[in-house]
Amino acid sequence: MITRTIDRNFANMRLDRFLRKAFPDESLSVFFAVLRKKKVRVNGVVGKANQMLAEGDVVNIYENFKSVAEEERDGTAHAAKPAETTAANPGWGKPKTEKEKNAAWGVSKKLDIVIQTEDYVIVNKPSGLASQPGSGTRPGESLVEYLWEWGNEEGLDFRPTIAHRLDQETSGLLIAALHGDTLRELTRLIREHEVDKFYYALVKGNLKRDKGTIDESLTRTDAAKGSKMKVGETGKDAQRAITHYRVKQHYEGYDLVKIKLETGRMHQIRAHFASIGHPLLGDTRYGDFALNREVKKELGLNRLFLHSCRLEFVWKGNKIVLDCPLPKELDDIIRQLKPIRFNRER
Repeated sequence: MITRTIDRNFANMRLDRFLRKAFPDESLSVFFAVLRKKKVRVNGVVGKANQMLAEGDVVNIYENFKSVAEEERDGTAHAAKPAETTAANPGWGKPKTEKEKNAAWGVSKKLDIVIQTEDYVIVNKPSGLASQPGSGTRPGESLVEYLWEWGNEEGLDFRPTIAHRLDQETSGLLIAALHGDTLRELTRLIREHEVDKFYYALVKGNLKRDKGTIDESLTRTDAAKGSKMKVGETGKDAQRAITHYRVKQHYEGYDLVKIKLETGRMHQIRAHFASIGHPLLGDTRYGDFALNREVKKELGLNRLFLHSCRLEFVWKGNKIVLDCPLPKELDDIIRQLKPIRFNRER
């Protein structure tokens, strides 16, 4: 028999989902079988696949899974644990050698932690760092993997998990949950548009209005060179996308804009501003490539000029507002530009 006591990371989760999360090395057919044969009990009562678990519930599984060590069986209660070591999560859940500890410390030092609470951590992601592992990203070289190493050092019982993403070329604020229940609540807040996300971008040309809204649908298209978003299409795959902006400063040939996202589609800011003739500087996918070469040579801009500068949300009844100034390499670009003023109605 295997016994697990539900902690906050698995609270408010369906029983069948808990089984998949707690025992990732077992096949789905194993879980279907033990549930169908009534070999799973929650607080002594036969468990049903769709029942919701609560913190403190005791789950007994009257089956010896191959992936569970013998010492973990036979009725000894354990708190539910995160998945053990996997290829995507090297070293998690096993003792580290001194060499491994030093290597992990080297990784986590790369994290720029803006704030850490009991429930979540907010980091300042640099441009060029992928949010999560994927094709084209070397193993161990993503923000998520840095967070895993940091969480391992901190002795967390849950792998820190980002609640949203930034493009690899975009810098700035990202939230990562430190518990399962926190992740579910942050995901809900973002899905219901209760997390306000603000960005700074430097765009080509001077906008006709000092503030406005771009309300145009986006449709994802996949190609060998990478995915892109088409603007303004009306097919079944089109998703509504809304971007609010305000010009912070006009410059000769450019505008610095502060952007608030109402929706969070892939490449939303980049595709929207390119569609109105004001692509972001340094954008290698939607931008003005000739202009990019020019500003790289004359101003030294070697990245996309897009930065997640502010997050606002309510957490446990408290309003959370966090600001993150432009990184030095973007601030240096701004300092080289010549400000101008327009006499127009705001």
